[in-house]
Amino acid sequence: MSISSTIVADGAVALISMDDGKANALSKTAIAELTSALDEAAATEGVAAAVIAGREGVFSGGFDLNVMRAGDLAAIVDLVADGGDLVRHIYTLDLPVVAACTGHALAAGALMLCACDVRVGAEGPFKIGVNEVAIGMVLPHWGLTICRDRLSKRHLQRRVALAEVTDAGPAVDAGFLDMAVAPDQVIDTAIEHAAAMAMLDRNAYRGTVATFRNEVADRIAAEIAADRTSV
Repeated sequence: MSISSTIVADGAVALISMDDGKANALSKTAIAELTSALDEAAATEGVAAAVIAGREGVFSGGFDLNVMRAGDLAAIVDLVADGGDLVRHIYTLDLPVVAACTGHALAAGALMLCACDVRVGAEGPFKIGVNEVAIGMVLPHWGLTICRDRLSKRHLQRRVALAEVTDAGPAVDAGFLDMAVAPDQVIDTAIEHAAAMAMLDRNAYRGTVATFRNEVADRIAAEIAADRTSV
């Protein structure tokens, strides 16, 4: 996957774009590059918020299926744990992160949405949700934890246990997204929200996030560690 980072909004926002020309699959390399781009944004002087954007029509279809379907249990566990680390990293980053969900967001792609502060989605025939049960997989413990934290309790049964996937409108009600706009407005709208959040006091944001999210973040870290030692 190609990961590019551009500084926008008068230097206040890092726009991190994902594009592999296909489903924006999360491979180990893509996860490492996304993590590095987020760290670089957090360390760049003047940058106070970040946007993670997909390519046209796709935010992310989830983990690399070449790994997930190959039958190597150790490789699968390793990749899924890396994905958990990425989700936790977004969730605990010391600057606000906005998702520009430009289209489909499935499985780990939807879990990435759950980790972001604000999620802007594209109206249209796009699929959003955690569809693991529908494809014969069990959602990892850390995935269940972030879903419980960010999704509406009214939707957990249908969205998680029953793997219900919908477009952006119902995804807002469920809690995967905060708003849905026309596809050609998603990235600009996400940047606008990130620029507004960039005006927050950085230390106050960092301290509040630590207090507000540490319990969930610590649980996710423990669940990832347990997964890594399970094989």
